[in-house]
Amino acid sequence: MNEHQKSPISFHASILRLPRKGMPVVLEPNAAQREALASEHDLLSVDRFRADLLVEPWKGDGVRVSGEVAAHITQACVVTLEPVESDLYARIDALFIPEHSPLARYERDPSGEILVDPEGPDAPEVFSGDRIDVGALAEEFFALEIDPYPRKAAPSGEAVHGDRSFRDETESPFARLADLRRKL
Repeated sequence: MNEHQKSPISFHASILRLPRKGMPVVLEPNAAQREALASEHDLLSVDRFRADLLVEPWKGDGVRVSGEVAAHITQACVVTLEPVESDLYARIDALFIPEHSPLARYERDPSGEILVDPEGPDAPEVFSGDRIDVGALAEEFFALEIDPYPRKAAPSGEAVHGDRSFRDETESPFARLADLRRKL
């Protein structure tokens, strides 16, 4: 999500005086917010959305946000455009450090390359000010779980165009076209 674009489920958590055990945040957007969320992500609908988060201090001046996002969405099938329902679930574990923190400096390789371990933890995100938008963070993890190519499941014995798993491989596409031409 663009840093300057506001999330439909934006919720700014103040980090000035976080309790040692953390501050729980529960996000359950109303119908208008879910509709805006669906529009933002090209979904037919977001029927249910809930984020259970814990915002807690981390290493002095850093902040850790952990929890989970659960949602029920409806998308259009990429083949038939019929509605496809699915449940989404994402675990959230993100670190934030203030821009002035010594932890915000990245150590560079002498060759000038930035080394990233794909299996390692994500690097902390840098923030400024005294608030973090945990709603936008929950939306980011939600968006990562959306299937970019949803497909309606085929009833047994029926072919779904464009999907080889349901097509009889012994029949050529030209034979099917010839059958269609005979029927006309």
